[in-house]
Amino acid sequence: MSDPLPLVSQPIKVQKDWIDYNGHLNMAYYNVIFDRGSDQALNDLGLGAEYARTRQFTIYTAEIHVCYVRELRLEDSVTVSLQLLDHDAKRLHTYQEIRHTDGWLAATAETLSLHIDMAGPKVAPFPDEIAAELQRIQALHSALPKPDRAGRAIGIVRKS
Repeated sequence: MSDPLPLVSQPIKVQKDWIDYNGHLNMAYYNVIFDRGSDQALNDLGLGAEYARTRQFTIYTAEIHVCYVRELRLEDSVTVSLQLLDHDAKRLHTYQEIRHTDGWLAATAETLSLHIDMAGPKVAPFPDEIAAELQRIQALHSALPKPDRAGRAIGIVRKS
């Protein structure tokens, strides 16, 4: 695997069925795009569909915080970046951005994911070789600036 910093997906095109009655990408499909970008990144990390099929382990999303920054429309083309912020023996903390291929930011997502033994299903430690790869990627990604939008909380800020 090459070491793009962060990991970046192939372009993904907004599809007609994803457009809502307001004429822009329905909020649910931002999650579809984040998921497709995650699938590409998980493949790069050795945790993709082949890993699930052959090893019977997979990744489940435990929590996600999405921020919608700029609306997407039919035929827009985007990429999804993924930065590994942290990990432990059983979890991944990642930050993603959907960017239009023109460069502007459309949405962000911060995610906590779990490594799952599909026989349970139950949370399980990463195998040693995957843990080593995650450590290597996290070391590379720790050289990146912490994203401004990471660690955000939902709430209404009241002016005094």
